[in-house]
Amino acid sequence: MWPVLRPRLSFAAHQMSTDFNAAGKMTIGFDAKRLYGNFTGLGNYSRAIVQNLQRQYPEHQYHLYTTKINRTPETLPFLQHPDLRTFRTDARLKAYWRSYAIVNQLRKDGIELYHGLSNEIPFSLAGSGIRSVVTIHDLIFKTLPHTYPLVDRMIYDWKFKNSCQKADRVIAISESTKRDIVDLYGIVPEKIEVIYQQCNPLFYQPADEALTTQIAQRYQLPTDFLLYVGSIEKRKNLANIVRAYRHLPPDQQVPLVVVGRRNDSPYRREVNELIAASDLEDKVIWITDLEDNYALQSLYHLASLLVYPSQYEGFGLPVAEALLSGTPVVTANVSSLPEAGGPQSQYVDPESPEDIAAAIGRVLNDTELRASMVEAGRQYARHTFSPDRVTTQLMDCYQRVLAG
Repeated sequence: MWPVLRPRLSFAAHQMSTDFNAAGKMTIGFDAKRLYGNFTGLGNYSRAIVQNLQRQYPEHQYHLYTTKINRTPETLPFLQHPDLRTFRTDARLKAYWRSYAIVNQLRKDGIELYHGLSNEIPFSLAGSGIRSVVTIHDLIFKTLPHTYPLVDRMIYDWKFKNSCQKADRVIAISESTKRDIVDLYGIVPEKIEVIYQQCNPLFYQPADEALTTQIAQRYQLPTDFLLYVGSIEKRKNLANIVRAYRHLPPDQQVPLVVVGRRNDSPYRREVNELIAASDLEDKVIWITDLEDNYALQSLYHLASLLVYPSQYEGFGLPVAEALLSGTPVVTANVSSLPEAGGPQSQYVDPESPEDIAAAIGRVLNDTELRASMVEAGRQYARHTFSPDRVTTQLMDCYQRVLAG
């Protein structure tokens, strides 16, 4: 039986919370919508936060609130863990419950602090007596508005701005995101704390050699290749990677492996047309069916270089994952990407295919440079994005918020 708490158990949860409070321990609630329903950036962030908090601070009580549960190998540990309490609502109007009615359940469960892990907290949380923290991942819908539909921009702006104003503390996942929150929403810098995003725990471990061999064989990968990881959208700038090939000599035109979801968007068609016009069909390998992060780690391990010249990122998770995997990185010199890449990555103007090509050439040609990038990059990522370090910062934030 799946250990999902139903409303009838809320009194027991409240009583347990009272006991924890008496012992000086915290009862913390989390928005778990993405934890149970998203298997990319926001979901990975949510799972890493909860998993590492429970591991590092098991004395506290953690409640997860969601409108839906997808039972997968990634969510199963949260459902089965004896010290994590999941509440899934039966409310018919799930969006309303998540934004308003959830507060009734938080009160029943004795929640002292609620953390909105993905850019929002309930509108009715203010004045409830429950302290709150919200993580803002990015404000790209405001910095690059043309990349989002108008309705989406309006909804995001309404929710994100309210959350920044009403939360007791705002967590930004990069200094770049903090600057955007200050500039675009007028939030005082003192209210915002930068706590970097954690990577999936597996990236801090060596890649599985047997799986890596299987992945290389499954996709018939060459010995040397460039890697791109991300959605196929204009902001991620895959087209300029393709254009960069025009400026590479033939011996540096190693294959490009593109890892992203399958879609038939106008931008994907634009990229395909550009590949054909550049006579690069035999140089681009599309991988749209990657199974999980273990397979992704293997790809990082196999790649000669990650190329990630995104026009804007709240953090730049593929950059950190690549560094942890021992893969050199060429990325853009804008937004949060220098924070993610550290001092040894190669930085480029994302609007310049020539600049991208020059950086690729430097790394492919210089064995000594590559070796220094691998070692320094791994050390930087292990220190800066250390799960223990980041989790300690988060717990310190919680304690300060509850201390008032």
